[in-house]
Amino acid sequence: MVSPDVSGELLSVELIANHLYGPSYVSMESALRYYGLIPEKVFTVRSTTSNRSKKFKNSIATFQYVSVNEDYYPVGISQKTADNKYTFLIASPEKALCDMIVSTPHLNFQSMKAAETYLEDDLRLDMSAFAAMDKTIVEQCAANGKKSKSLELLLKLLSR
Repeated sequence: MVSPDVSGELLSVELIANHLYGPSYVSMESALRYYGLIPEKVFTVRSTTSNRSKKFKNSIATFQYVSVNEDYYPVGISQKTADNKYTFLIASPEKALCDMIVSTPHLNFQSMKAAETYLEDDLRLDMSAFAAMDKTIVEQCAANGKKSKSLELLLKLLSR
């Protein structure tokens, strides 16, 4: 990575997030916004790591890293190349959604309706994109991560 003062180009916050603390990949609302699945602008770049949770703030952005267990971590990670210049790691849309659910305190779905309300009203998720998501990634997340009951309800909603 070269300073924008030298290269004349802006740095990718996704690439910075990967290099600032690792191993990590961009996830949660940062990834959902990257894919255009939620309408809100995201001001904190949130990533997932297999190390301890950390938060960094610099002149570029605030970077937050949420810790997950080592079995859950590698599921659904994608490598993206931007502008044919740099490559970074980012959660698939499915994994980003699972990471949101797993990392949000006090969020435990008790029904499919509660899961649907969270997706539509709280996240304002593109529900047509949700319907096309890969069920196998959600299954792997439910098998390897926390909040398996909530992820299983998400999977049932996806299977409707």
